[in-house]
Amino acid sequence: MSAGEGAVPGVRLLPWSQEGGKQCLLSTDGDGPVSRLADEMEAAQLDMGTELLDHAGAMLGEPDASAGELRFLANRLVEALHDALRVADSRGRRVPGLGVGSGKGFVGRLAAAE
Repeated sequence: MSAGEGAVPGVRLLPWSQEGGKQCLLSTDGDGPVSRLADEMEAAQLDMGTELLDHAGAMLGEPDASAGELRFLANRLVEALHDALRVADSRGRRVPGLGVGSGKGFVGRLAAAE
């Protein structure tokens, strides 16, 4: 699906990528084993992001945190945000008439990052 196309009914953006970072799409009615696996993975990604955010808040309150620790934290936060945006994009595509991503089927610059 290119950035100029809208969401396709029955096609789901999966929470993982193909080799080379290309999007994985699934033609589904929303109730198959791959859809359930994707639901579980999305939930795990969002849970990990929440835990990371809690950890980040604590670390940023530590005056002795090193530059290396903060850089590592920033990289993990970028990964978690990317996952959360992909989940939002995937879920938004499945809501009829939502018009996620200004009608382009993408949230923000997620498509450009893949």
